[in-house]
Amino acid sequence: MIVVALWILLVCFFVRIVGQALVVFFSVSWLPPQNEWMSGTLAYPALLLSQLIILALFGTTAMELSIGKGLLARPRRTLGGWLLVAGALYFGVMVVRYVIRMGLYPEERWTGGSIPIFFHLVLASFILIVAGYHRFQPIHGSDVAVRRSRSAQWIGRLGRGALGLFVLIGLALWITWQLAPTLLAHNLGARPAEYAVAIDRNVGLITTDGTRLKADVYHPRGAGTKTPTILVRLPGNKTFENGLKTDVVGRMWAERGYTFVVQGVRGRFGSSGEHYPFRDERKDGKETLSWLSKQPWWDGRLGMLGGSYFAYTQWVLADQKDPGPSAFLMQIASSDNHAMFYPGGAFSLESALYWASLSHGDRDVKPSTSALEKGFTGFPLREADDRAGHDVDFFNDWVDHPDKDAYWSAADGENRPAQLQSPVLLMGGWYDPYLPSLLQDFAVIREQARSDVADATRLIVGPWTHARTVVFPDGATPSGYRLESIRPAIAWFDQHLRGTDEPRMAPVRIYVMGEHRWRNEEEWPLARTRYTPYYLHGAGDANTLHGDGELRVVPSTEASSDSYVYDPLDPVPSAGGAMLGPRSGIALQNEVEQRTDVLVYTSPILEEAIEVTGPVELVLYVSTTAPRTDFTAKLVDVYPGGAAYNVSEGVLRRSYEEADTRVKIRVELWPTSILFRSGHRIRLEISSSSNPRFDRNPNTAQAISTAVSTIPARQTIYHGPALTSHLVLPIIPR
Repeated sequence: MIVVALWILLVCFFVRIVGQALVVFFSVSWLPPQNEWMSGTLAYPALLLSQLIILALFGTTAMELSIGKGLLARPRRTLGGWLLVAGALYFGVMVVRYVIRMGLYPEERWTGGSIPIFFHLVLASFILIVAGYHRFQPIHGSDVAVRRSRSAQWIGRLGRGALGLFVLIGLALWITWQLAPTLLAHNLGARPAEYAVAIDRNVGLITTDGTRLKADVYHPRGAGTKTPTILVRLPGNKTFENGLKTDVVGRMWAERGYTFVVQGVRGRFGSSGEHYPFRDERKDGKETLSWLSKQPWWDGRLGMLGGSYFAYTQWVLADQKDPGPSAFLMQIASSDNHAMFYPGGAFSLESALYWASLSHGDRDVKPSTSALEKGFTGFPLREADDRAGHDVDFFNDWVDHPDKDAYWSAADGENRPAQLQSPVLLMGGWYDPYLPSLLQDFAVIREQARSDVADATRLIVGPWTHARTVVFPDGATPSGYRLESIRPAIAWFDQHLRGTDEPRMAPVRIYVMGEHRWRNEEEWPLARTRYTPYYLHGAGDANTLHGDGELRVVPSTEASSDSYVYDPLDPVPSAGGAMLGPRSGIALQNEVEQRTDVLVYTSPILEEAIEVTGPVELVLYVSTTAPRTDFTAKLVDVYPGGAAYNVSEGVLRRSYEEADTRVKIRVELWPTSILFRSGHRIRLEISSSSNPRFDRNPNTAQAISTAVSTIPARQTIYHGPALTSHLVLPIIPR
């Protein structure tokens, strides 16, 4: 009976090999299609070779047991024990795999996509039968095992125990991996899975200039021949960790009826070519759209998603139609990269150098703090990348083009938000360097884009820096950015690609810091905003440890001024802020406020909470001894006890025609949403540097990128009944 069972199982496996070969090589239509035979582990040529090797090994075993001669014909209990464990584990894994598949994917019940599982069960049964033969067949004469010593028995038990534990851990990890997309979707509150997944690896597109762009494509099995598509074009490394993350996300989308395509940009994620930010994405993106439109699974509906540079690869296609995206989800980025690199005219040194140091090669390598510090220190600005360890061409380009010239027009296009052809869900963070320009994108879309696109576009702003969650000083712990960044995605694309009747998403959704709650709004800025001036007061002593600078809602009745000396060789150090890199976010400001080149103006203790939500602006009357210089401003939340934390920051770089002439200037700070609680105080810091958040202005008339000499500048801020320097806060009635 044992031999008969083995041969029956062997014939079944042989039939599987022949059946798949008929489909692959002869296109037989009366058998299940090729994808039904594949388990996803090996591509077919390698799979066929492994099948033939298994057939030969198992055939040899069956033959030896049939004739009673050969290496495997003699019963061995130890071998039988190990085969019994291996076979049982193999069989159990396949049963679990079948249960998971049938439990998760209604379209597969009860036999859908199970051909590989059934034949794995055939092989597992073969191993179990052979194991039973060796384990329970009587052993005679010299074949009887010699009794081992007690110590040897204990060593054997420990070995088996360790192996068993290793197997259990591996099994648990495998089950977790199988369920990972479902667990992720559950955490996101997404709808259940419907379809099993088939994956095509390293699918290639050859561009017109010969560059090979590779992609992994995740297909929903049983969803029909044509499906809506989600495209992600990313600049990441194809590491083991990134591969795992991509697989989980790709399977999650495919399980819900989308073909998910993740493609590497030039020089990244398996694609050939050189990775050079902003240079090739529009051309490559348009060729990718053309390639997608020719695929057999393309149904014309396309969504694109991603944050940071992933979002830039969407903006370059914002004006495309037939083929073109049907909806976008863009995060922590904007159509105006120049505005991020040059807010208020100053250069975002820390963001730029961190990006360049991270991404200058064929793979991202996180720069060390010491290397970055070398780059931040010294002149000229253009050699900051060299001091940090690498001469990076695109960093030099960023520094060499401070004005919005042809270089930035080539990168950012011309008013892409107005040309948007499909609705977009914009997501930004209160401490992200792209926030002001992202909000400007939203405003332009609502005012200038096609009416149906404008009406369907949405905005979410959360407690995030660039791809990280803010750490709040009061201990509040909002949900992490990584989850929140994809939480609305499935519902968003279901609505715009599948036409489902999703609950209406509010036009604007914001996280109010301080109060720590999400709130829906109808517009941005909020229509009910009361723009309230807070006037600078003091008798000229705002830059001492316990100075007299005050913020009040009524103008000062006495003319006065505060002065400080800004020395480019001793700039005010940055403490937190909206920038790329690990030092972004909220940080203590008390040490910075002790410097004599920082003016500090503080409100009385708040008797009632005040919500500040919207754009923040500082109007100053100033004079300077420099022909060109900067003025910086920082909005600060002062806690009971005196701890001060940054909320918003801004800078203005410009020339001044005549020294010591009073000039009215406006400094735009980062938009924000925060509840200043009762018992807190509102504070304004004014200076002329925040380094390395911004580069240092040398205070000369030389080109800043190549300047090596500097001069100190005496800066004066005027306030009083005629020169009413003031901070404009967007107050929201409570």
